[in-house]
Amino acid sequence: MPGSGTMPGKCAAGGRVRVGGVGVDALTEEQVVQRVAGELEAGRGGRIVTPNVDICRITAACPELKDLVCSAELVVPDGMPLVWAARLLGTPLPERVTGADLLWALSELAARRGWPVYVLGGGPPDVPQRAVGELMSRYPRLRVCGSHAPPYGFDATSEGRELVRRRLVAAQPRLVFVGLGFPRQDQLIVDLRKELPEAWFLGCGAAIAFAAGTVPRAPGWMRQTGLEWAFRLAGEPGRLARRYLVDDLPFAARLLGRCLATRLRRRADPART
Repeated sequence: MPGSGTMPGKCAAGGRVRVGGVGVDALTEEQVVQRVAGELEAGRGGRIVTPNVDICRITAACPELKDLVCSAELVVPDGMPLVWAARLLGTPLPERVTGADLLWALSELAARRGWPVYVLGGGPPDVPQRAVGELMSRYPRLRVCGSHAPPYGFDATSEGRELVRRRLVAAQPRLVFVGLGFPRQDQLIVDLRKELPEAWFLGCGAAIAFAAGTVPRAPGWMRQTGLEWAFRLAGEPGRLARRYLVDDLPFAARLLGRCLATRLRRRADPART
């Protein structure tokens, strides 16, 4: 299981549940926070990846990106279709664990333990600062050692990546929230971990913008029923229509269909399971 500070790049390794083509840790949000706390106390760092349908679809076509996901110390499902698929396969996951929720839960942990955090990315320059303000408003004891919204495309040049690296290393955080979208954030995190091996990194996509309030998040009932994508689509149809309707929805339907067919075959012929 994750927690040793290393994890081989195999999707079903360490007792993970294989769903959507990737291996997922069957942990609750609270258990993720406890795992990170224990590792930080032991001086071991790591990274958290929260795959959703879109990430599973992308990694299905790219072995290198699948390894990027699977090599993370913790992989938890940020997408209700993955939870439903695992349930159909008879290997249930306890709950959906989103990067947006982990941002707050890990900030609360950091505030209690006095661990400094760093917020990287999130969009325009004011977004990470606004997110920091919201986090500190809820957790006044939170120590924020830095925030930075690098310009779009910074990671395409060695100079851009080096600037981000220098600022982060100088800040010496214990927890780093990186909101640049998959796979850019996760590729950057792999490089940054070499400089901060005792820190934990969360690749959290739009979570920083959610926390800042610049992008609204779906109501709780929509998140719980797997309709958060519809809320986001209604808010940003031009940007998200192709991703959700053309790419992700058919992938999710095929995934759930295959899992249902597997379940029915097992019921029809238990001796072959």
